[in-house]
Amino acid sequence: MSAQSSSTVRVGVIGTGHFATAVVTQSQSIPLLDVTTVADLNPDAARRAFRLAGVPDDTIEWCESRTDALAALEKGRRVIVEDALLLMELPLDVIVESTGVPEAGARHAQAAIAAGKHVAMVSKEPDSVVGPLLAHLARQAGVSYTPVDGDQHGLLIELVRWCRGLGLEVLCAGKARDGEYFYDRTALEVRGGDYVQRLRSRDSRWLSPLRPLNLPGLLRERMDFLAALPGVGGWDITELVIAANALGLRPDDPYDGTGGGRLHGPAVYVPEIPQVFCPQTMGGILENRGVIDILTSLRIPEAAGLGGGVFAVVHAATDYSRQILATKGCLTNPAGDAALIYRPYHLCGVETPVTLLAAAQQGSSTYSEAYRPQWDAVMVAKRDLAPGEILGTDHSPDVEVLVAPAQSIAQATAWLPVHLGSGCKLTAHVLAGAPIPVGAVVPPAGSALWALRQQQDEMFGIG
Repeated sequence: MSAQSSSTVRVGVIGTGHFATAVVTQSQSIPLLDVTTVADLNPDAARRAFRLAGVPDDTIEWCESRTDALAALEKGRRVIVEDALLLMELPLDVIVESTGVPEAGARHAQAAIAAGKHVAMVSKEPDSVVGPLLAHLARQAGVSYTPVDGDQHGLLIELVRWCRGLGLEVLCAGKARDGEYFYDRTALEVRGGDYVQRLRSRDSRWLSPLRPLNLPGLLRERMDFLAALPGVGGWDITELVIAANALGLRPDDPYDGTGGGRLHGPAVYVPEIPQVFCPQTMGGILENRGVIDILTSLRIPEAAGLGGGVFAVVHAATDYSRQILATKGCLTNPAGDAALIYRPYHLCGVETPVTLLAAAQQGSSTYSEAYRPQWDAVMVAKRDLAPGEILGTDHSPDVEVLVAPAQSIAQATAWLPVHLGSGCKLTAHVLAGAPIPVGAVVPPAGSALWALRQQQDEMFGIG
């Protein structure tokens, strides 16, 4: 059960990829936080995480049973196990689920909650499918189920809740893609990562700051010019679906089976954000208020950017409050009625210890009871798919991931959530451009993820 504020918080980590390795290493610098146990199918990866944290090799022990693990912990050793479910039987306060595998993540979270342990959910994949139910089960069990500081959707939820707590209306909230694209006016190029676009001198007009007059048209022309930029990733959609469900936000144009579901995702400079991500009635591009979205960060080399950060465009109810926002550091649209509040970074596992301490010492969660399954990240075929093919993840080139209203998986015609379908075998043809239906796959035998999703649909009355 949860630790007291004066006690060391004992943490078990499942999966030691890039994110969770930073949790292990940074925990060494956090008083009252102790990552004692790591579970990984690759013991060498777990040992590497401890080594990077400065843990001596002779104090790390690989254990095959609960008895061995308990004995090692009693001796003050760091423990590595292969079976993640062993962690539920050890003296741990918080479980960090960081496998990134939908089925495994759901199973581990469910087991941790049943064992009375707090769950810090780094794995967004199962969270996008059954997160609201897991949060409900955790509340019933008296433990915390929470996303983490360091991941964009967790930080975005906290930012929006802070804005709303101040009485500000959130017109739009979202995240920046990790990559930034630099407009170098001297070299006449746009570059970022492996992307380089050479420019002619007259091309600078597409990269000049947007003007209020005909802003939507100018933005479309810029995006046409930058059409070769990498598109929004399915993993981005996955995170934003979680945030939308947690915050009651919506896509501006949800998928309806034939179109929509793509977020605007424009390439903008930071000062342009409050001009662009506000309603059309305020000079922006949005048809609705309370929208979830994403952007690609453009910047000139000498300016600040937003690569990897989160943002909220807000509206204050009174002229005086709007004046305060505009004169105390917030960028605004020309009319001054939409202001930008943003955080320009996310620090992955380096930030996550704060979440772990808050969960164990205070029982707190970034999620509230308002976390409800309103939206899904669904699969639409990008090419003709044949029976017998195995569906991929939100990184697959074979599918596009779109935002759609949540549907009950009891319906064979329901659109398949991407992380429910990952790894499933197709039983029917799906034409390019068509949504993949639930009835076109074989659910894995004994799947905890599918069972939890059915329970979630029933509990929340998803039709």
